[in-house]
Amino acid sequence: MYSVDMEEMALSSFTHFNEEGRAKMVDITGKEETVRVAVARTNVTVSQEIYEKIKGRDIKKGDVLAVAQVAGVMAAKKTADLIPMCHPLMLKSVDFTFSWEHEETEPRLVITATVKTKGSTGVEMEALTAVSVCALTVYDMCKALDKGMTIGPTYLVEKTGGKSGHYRRKTD
Repeated sequence: MYSVDMEEMALSSFTHFNEEGRAKMVDITGKEETVRVAVARTNVTVSQEIYEKIKGRDIKKGDVLAVAQVAGVMAAKKTADLIPMCHPLMLKSVDFTFSWEHEETEPRLVITATVKTKGSTGVEMEALTAVSVCALTVYDMCKALDKGMTIGPTYLVEKTGGKSGHYRRKTD
């Protein structure tokens, strides 16, 4: 069992806990406003039938990628409503790219979101939320054809701005 001093020391290293060990939103009033950009990515592995129907815009619910993109933008703007300790941000840009990869037999939709702001905190969570909801929307629109689709992995590709500087995932 840890002593009180070690517990206090451990709690003080976490930014989202107050002196009583309760959750708090980090105070960013002293942080410099900079341009901040985050890029996140996820994948949706689909059947050949779904791939062909998405490409041919032949899904009964509508243009899958257009609807998913709008859902992703909306999600980025609502991140602070979903993730308790996220600050509400004034986003300056949310953009998506879609591409297809064909490994072995199943096509994979690669979804990438780039989120930008000028502010005191980063937009990593907004980018990750954007690609996640975008992928979930693809699943929702295509599930009548095949519920066996898989989503992921979901990850941060790159982020710039702020005190911690530039981060780029080594595998991308």
